[in-house]
Amino acid sequence: MAHSVRRIFVALVLLGVAVAVLASLGAWQLRRADERRAIAASIEAGRAQPPLVLTPETQDDALTAWRPAQATGQWLNQYSVLLDNRNQDGKPGYWLATPLLLDATSHQAVLVLRGWLPRSLSPPSSSSASPMSSAPQLPDTPAGVQSVTGELSARVPRLFELWSLGGTSQGQLPDMLPAADGGVPQVQNLELPAYARATGLSLLPAVLMQTRGADTLVRDWPQPSIDYNQNRGYALQWFSFAAIAAAAWLVLAWRALRRGRERQFDDSQNP
Repeated sequence: MAHSVRRIFVALVLLGVAVAVLASLGAWQLRRADERRAIAASIEAGRAQPPLVLTPETQDDALTAWRPAQATGQWLNQYSVLLDNRNQDGKPGYWLATPLLLDATSHQAVLVLRGWLPRSLSPPSSSSASPMSSAPQLPDTPAGVQSVTGELSARVPRLFELWSLGGTSQGQLPDMLPAADGGVPQVQNLELPAYARATGLSLLPAVLMQTRGADTLVRDWPQPSIDYNQNRGYALQWFSFAAIAAAAWLVLAWRALRRGRERQFDDSQNP
């Protein structure tokens, strides 16, 4: 009997834990749905604003994410940077980032994400059977004053860096730009403060994601997932599982209580 009681007790504890865990997962999915709904509202509100003309006098509070914007200035091609591991339709490639100089006197500029270009692959070498990655062919940068249209972003979208935990310098931005070897740096992520220090430019605290251009760059920029109905569906599933576990707990507890009362009745009838 004692063994049976212990088994029932353990089962009740496990079912109670399952109810708590499953219900917490459902609540977490509801919070994720609220977060995605807030992101969707932020994107819609940003795109609904009138286009902003970027100048050295543009106030920070006007640089709302997803807001349409336009900048006029000169490309500083010597400060271009390639952002590695940016895939497009399953193809590996880069984002090309180049600053646009808004004012030569104050060195005020805005960093522009100009678009995506594919990774170039050279034929395999004698020591390797697989093709090797080579520096991509960058599109020509128009000279003179140019007008660029796009949408604002608070920062360059980041990717997780596996080597960031190891403290190595792989994929890091050079201390100074242009690079000493004259090449275009390839980095995993790009932070505006570090980029401003390397270039000596005074950057607006936002990034312009270019949406139109005469070159061959692809400008299909990713946006955060905003399908909050999917999270609601997951929440319903977790709450359903929690309800099943709770029902099993009640059934088991009721049977254990009934058996206990039956044993007490039998003991009273047979002293």
